[in-house]
Amino acid sequence: MEGLRCLMESIDGPRVVAMETSVEDAVTAVRELQPTVLMVDKAFGVPAVMDWVRILSTAEKPTAVIVWGTMMSESEALRFLQSGASGVIRKTAPLTELADCVRAVAAGGTWMENEMVRDPLLQLHTRRSALTPREVQVVELVERGYKNKEIGLSLGIRTGTVKIHLKHIFEKTGIRGRYGLAISGLKHKGLLAAAV
Repeated sequence: MEGLRCLMESIDGPRVVAMETSVEDAVTAVRELQPTVLMVDKAFGVPAVMDWVRILSTAEKPTAVIVWGTMMSESEALRFLQSGASGVIRKTAPLTELADCVRAVAAGGTWMENEMVRDPLLQLHTRRSALTPREVQVVELVERGYKNKEIGLSLGIRTGTVKIHLKHIFEKTGIRGRYGLAISGLKHKGLLAAAV
């Protein structure tokens, strides 16, 4: 935490206003200080962090959350973004990327390290025109974190039909897996900044 404070003091950008070591103290600090950005350690536990992210993102005056963790899979990072986090970054990220992440989130953007994405060159928009209108709807719901059953209910189709649509989408786009599809879609919409 002290290293993060020193980093933020050395760059032009947001300043650290509080550092807490427990969720209870952090909740109190967020309520009292109403910071623009909150960096939370994934070590507090994935379910607790996800619940907190959801609460903070729907608050009257939302606080943008960056989830910071030692080890983080692509699917886990995507789940944090889908639950409302504005940034996801590893503790091993270069300091310049950490600073860029904080600045991007403080400016209202979204950030995820390229190193967390299996294939950063996936670009759904280059092939998106090949998708049918129904397939585009399925992609949009996948980007929002819907499961196959939820997509089926939302679109009034069977779960088996959703699976067929996903198979066709993967074939047409060359993207493997729903996480790759969601990440590619978020990047295409400009909701996920690419780390340079």
